[in-house]
Amino acid sequence: MRINLGNTPLFRGMTVPDIEEMLRCLRAVERTYKKGAVILPEGTPTEQLGVVLSGRVIIEMGDVWGNNSVLSSVGAGGIFAEAYACAPGEPLMVNVTAAEDTEVLLMHIGQVLEPCAKVCPRHLLLTLCSEKNLQLSRRVLHTGPKSIRKRLLSYFSECIKRTGSYEFDIPYNRQQLADYLNVERSALSNELSLMQRDGLIRYEKNHFAVTEQLGQR
Repeated sequence: MRINLGNTPLFRGMTVPDIEEMLRCLRAVERTYKKGAVILPEGTPTEQLGVVLSGRVIIEMGDVWGNNSVLSSVGAGGIFAEAYACAPGEPLMVNVTAAEDTEVLLMHIGQVLEPCAKVCPRHLLLTLCSEKNLQLSRRVLHTGPKSIRKRLLSYFSECIKRTGSYEFDIPYNRQQLADYLNVERSALSNELSLMQRDGLIRYEKNHFAVTEQLGQR
């Protein structure tokens, strides 16, 4: 069933004329997607946040080795991609896919940010908050797995995606990396040594080279 926009959290309390004016301002467009269709693809930035009008979307993340994890499900009335839309140029680390035949409303949040940029710093605060939220979300994903190796796999996958290379530098020393992944430094160092011994990675200080087969072991 298609939801009434006035009943969604984003528009609740607004009159119909106010909603219509807001939709024009944000250059809102409605789109229909078949089950399985990708609405917003990983790796590309977006200025659009979405509202699910009917159906359901799945937010999922895949690593560079082809392993997928479902992060959330958004039903009618829910919104998606809001943090990315408020952080211009930030590529999506997730895929937004239609879980069933779905209608969505896409709105250009940049229409809100750009005018404000000319007269006050509030747009910058919104952008910074969105970027911080994305950083915290990534850390939650990396610290979710129980094993140290899987936490490293999650983090290495992000590094590979961001750099486009299986060889990269990280911004942390050993203690900082252990703190970031929420593990003991000695246990982290031991796991890294085992992975290097098995030929899965090479590293020197904060420089890492990862084998493309790592995520399959």
